[in-house]
Amino acid sequence: MTDSAQRAASDIDLMTEVAMLYYLDNITQEAIAKRFDLSRVKVSRLLKRARDEGVVEVRVLQHPALNTELEQALVERFQLDRALIAVDHGDPDTQRSAVASLVANYLNKTLSDGMIVAVGMGRNVGAVAENVFLPVTRNCTFVCAIGGSLKAGEYMNPDHICRRLALRFGAESETLYAPALVANPELRSVLINNDTVRSTLDRARRADIALIGIGDMSENSNMVRMGWFSPQEIAQARVSGTVGDMMGYDFIDIHGQPAVNTLQGRVIGLTVQELVRIPDVVAIASENTKAAATLGALRSGVINTLATTVSNAYTILALDDATRR
Repeated sequence: MTDSAQRAASDIDLMTEVAMLYYLDNITQEAIAKRFDLSRVKVSRLLKRARDEGVVEVRVLQHPALNTELEQALVERFQLDRALIAVDHGDPDTQRSAVASLVANYLNKTLSDGMIVAVGMGRNVGAVAENVFLPVTRNCTFVCAIGGSLKAGEYMNPDHICRRLALRFGAESETLYAPALVANPELRSVLINNDTVRSTLDRARRADIALIGIGDMSENSNMVRMGWFSPQEIAQARVSGTVGDMMGYDFIDIHGQPAVNTLQGRVIGLTVQELVRIPDVVAIASENTKAAATLGALRSGVINTLATTVSNAYTILALDDATRR
């Protein structure tokens, strides 16, 4: 190694050590300066460089006391174990990250060795892996709860989400080696009974936690992007009373009852009946178009933990009052 390369490596080591002392051990900049015989200005510059180069990620989570009454109202109304409510943002990506950060923080507090987490597909579930901050290493397993889709892309596919979550937590991941959607129920029956597919789904059925998305019936939904539905079919489904889906394919009406559609019997993944046996099903919905779909999901009785936004929460409660039978 050349002298310049050695100096660069030494600078990186110093920057990392200074950042760890300041952010993890709560050592003051003045004390760090004395320890390394540096000026306060030098320490400040090293900390800024650590942030700029991605060594340090700074996240601001909302205080748990915020939205307590709103969370409690959801918990009592829908017999939930908990609700995680994020403040509203105008930018959809920022909004998704805010909700995902609450779920990531919840996982960080909840996961323990030996746990199994069943993972669905979609942007909201995918965002959780990107928002895990200072994770605690756990000897657990993230397992795909639905097959993959080429058109979904890496970010939304459960396999890639499992791998990213496992990397964050120092855990393991297990892939479901099957497509999410097949041509007909007969092919699904063959694949579902394949030893490899059955083994992975059996592990997903034994999960302690499930992470699932809630989809709405819009022309921009995952179903349309993946080519499972055309915009016209989505429109027809809305007219027939379908308000959304859970985990990508269990379609429901606003009362939480199953809605019949052309995907029936063609998707390889956990069913609603299997999800309901999992102790903690965490449903994630960040978009402000998903209030009706989320209400249907809550009324299905499958959901234990809801992660959404302030505006969605208020709309859900109002819709529940307006549509209660």
